[in-house]
Amino acid sequence: MTLAGLLMAGALAAPLMAGNGEPVSTPPITAPPDLAHVRKIYVDQLGGGHTSDQMRDMIIAALQNSKMFAITENQDRADAILRGSADDKVYTEDHQSSDSIGLHTNSSSSESGRAYSEGSSASKADGIGITDSESARSKERKHETSASIRLVNSDGDVLWSTTQESAGGKFRGAMADVADKISRQLVDDTKKARATH
Repeated sequence: MTLAGLLMAGALAAPLMAGNGEPVSTPPITAPPDLAHVRKIYVDQLGGGHTSDQMRDMIIAALQNSKMFAITENQDRADAILRGSADDKVYTEDHQSSDSIGLHTNSSSSESGRAYSEGSSASKADGIGITDSESARSKERKHETSASIRLVNSDGDVLWSTTQESAGGKFRGAMADVADKISRQLVDDTKKARATH
């Protein structure tokens, strides 16, 4: 190794010194607050279609009802910010079906004979035919909602994320169902995180 290389290696290996000759300690890298410490949440405007404001309101209501978090409208006072996007689609699906039954049977027989001067003749014909056709067309209205949500701290570090979708539940619409799924997932994951601390 050259002299310049040795000097460079020594400089890198030596601890940093302050002006008074004391070693300078570098501050430890602190981990961002994790999910277990989130108590107050700000729900940001969601990206997506024109129904994203309604989805935001439903998520706020679902989180408020969980009693796990305080919801704030002041972003500066929040421990974490909920961000993401939502999509709500309503469309009509066409269904068309047709059934057809057909049965055709024909039978024919003929007999003729001649004995001496007398003649005899017989003829028989049978026929049957059934045809039935039925077609149906129906339209079904469909409603599907999906949302991808993340929880970030003030530094922008992602603490938690989820994607939920629904075509509607038995007792609630698709949008309310997605908001409820997001809230339940966040509550469950937060409980698990707090249990390990």
